Amino acid sequence: MTVGIIGAMDEELELLLKEMEKQESQVKANMTFNLGKLYNKNLVVVRCGIGKVNAAVCTQILIDDFNVDKVINVGIAGGIGQNVYPGDVVIADNLVQHDMDASAFGDPVGQVPRLDTFEFKCDNALVSSAKRAFVTTSDHKSFVGRIVTGDQFISNTSKIKWLNEKFDALACEMEGGSIAQVCYLNNIPFVVIRSISDNANNGAHMEYEKFAPIAIKNSTQILKNMLCS
Repeated sequence: MTVGIIGAMDEELELLLKEMEKQESQVKANMTFNLGKLYNKNLVVVRCGIGKVNAAVCTQILIDDFNVDKVINVGIAGGIGQNVYPGDVVIADNLVQHDMDASAFGDPVGQVPRLDTFEFKCDNALVSSAKRAFVTTSDHKSFVGRIVTGDQFISNTSKIKWLNEKFDALACEMEGGSIAQVCYLNNIPFVVIRSISDNANNGAHMEYEKFAPIAIKNSTQILKNMLCS
């Protein structure tokens, strides 16, 4: 069993890479795929870069060239849900690409044309594993629900409220939905886990420099707990 772990940025994976027993690295499509073990599990850990195309290319390489059996995507996201605050964790049970718009042809916004699903559902076992792996504290909580993805950095409050109302989403980011689509097309189990940096929908904000260490610690601990189970 080999697990593919994707992060968009180096800092989202640095603690995991430090703890992993690294065996080799391979560069493909300008991405470094780090092969190794942690808790006796075979891992391929890779920074995909920001955006949907990078994430999709990375995921297909993991599947085709490294024969991963499952994919876990971790990273940072903006909160959308009213009760989601910085430092909280959102575990996706499904993802939708909010910037896919073929509504001129009668499709709802978010629907990939001629695909037989609107939302890309995460693997139930991986979602359950992530829920068990998160240790709730008095400061931070975990939520399970929809994450929306688009090639847009969303800072407009009205757009954030629209995403919440239109898609009933808890968080938005720039990679998870494309990772989900590639896994769906290849019938590979996956889950997307995101630490929340801010939420303009409820006025909660945390500066990135303050938030990044919290996010890295949270996501790394969840991954470690999942791998231990």
